Amino acid sequence: MSKEDGDAEEDTGTEPRWNRYQAIIIDIFQRNHKGGEEFEFGREEIAEAAHRLEIEPPKNLGDVIYTFRYRKPLPQPILNTQPAGRHWLILGAGDARYRFRLSKLATVFPTQGMMVRKIPDATPEIISQYALGDEQALLAKIRYNR
Repeated sequence: MSKEDGDAEEDTGTEPRWNRYQAIIIDIFQRNHKGGEEFEFGREEIAEAAHRLEIEPPKNLGDVIYTFRYRKPLPQPILNTQPAGRHWLILGAGDARYRFRLSKLATVFPTQGMMVRKIPDATPEIISQYALGDEQALLAKIRYNR
């Protein structure tokens, strides 16, 4: 796990120290959230937040958004604003624009009690041999198994 997009580091003080991505997304959220169910912000706000926080902005600004859309949970200060049964999502809202929106469904869980069906794996051995455990490996397996 990289320090750039990993979990908060433990600190001896009362507040956790957030990594760079977490600090940026918390800053953007706190500056834009006015109590409603959704709000928009632009990609340029990522660099502006880094400048305000006096931290180096990421080389790929979009990776901050990608991290919290697909890889990591949102930081606790943002999760603390969620009403019961609702979850914050980050959605696309146009060119270099994003939207935080409260939603009733944020995670898909398998239905309990359903029968599991085994599907033969038709992935070529060379692909399986070099596939890592990331999303690209999963997409390659899906492609070969149709």
